[in-house]
Amino acid sequence: MKNQSGFTLIEIAIVLVIIGLLLGGVLKGQELINSAKVKNLATDFRNIPVFIYGYQDKYRALPGDQTQASLDAQFPPANTGTVCTPAADDLCRTANGVIEGKWNATDIKSESYLFWQHVRLAGLAPGPTNTADANYQPTNASGGIIGIQSGTSDVAKTPIKDLAGTPAAIRGTYIICSTGILGKFVKQLDLTMDDNNTATGSMMATPTTGYVTGASAKANADIDDAATYNVCMGI
Repeated sequence: MKNQSGFTLIEIAIVLVIIGLLLGGVLKGQELINSAKVKNLATDFRNIPVFIYGYQDKYRALPGDQTQASLDAQFPPANTGTVCTPAADDLCRTANGVIEGKWNATDIKSESYLFWQHVRLAGLAPGPTNTADANYQPTNASGGIIGIQSGTSDVAKTPIKDLAGTPAAIRGTYIICSTGILGKFVKQLDLTMDDNNTATGSMMATPTTGYVTGASAKANADIDDAATYNVCMGI
């Protein structure tokens, strides 16, 4: 009878340990990647107040909300900056101390859209200053757009409202919103930057799909890890 060969228990145990280590390394690596993405998303929210206050300190004006003459004086040559033209819906009232327009506006009728041009002209933020550039609107680590508008107590005009019996608009002098963020990152963001409740506090989330101004926030329990959300924060 021929001798039969095979793996010993020790050899099998060693293989299992190696597999376990490899799986652990993969999972840890994914965890580090996810953590880095959340930190990147959080940095977006933290940087925008720096842009605002840095601009105000240097130019005594609010980015996006200036007269053409003021812009030309600050950023020569003349006509470098663009000032929005008041439209029928009154999105633009130049130099009134308010960033007019919705956070996700995409035209120069809105001061919220021109905000990015002004902070870039001032050297405070990276990116193109030409409003027609395909890469003009800033994006987050998930590829969604980032925007800002002035805060409001009007629940019909706020970017997002809470889930109280009588809903209230998200609070803040300015509201920063970032789109297309996976639910699993949304919850980590809120834990990192707010009260760990995506339906209350200074940071709230609502689904990206079908988004409308004044949308209701979603509670943590209703956040789907695999779905995408708009996250807004008041400052």
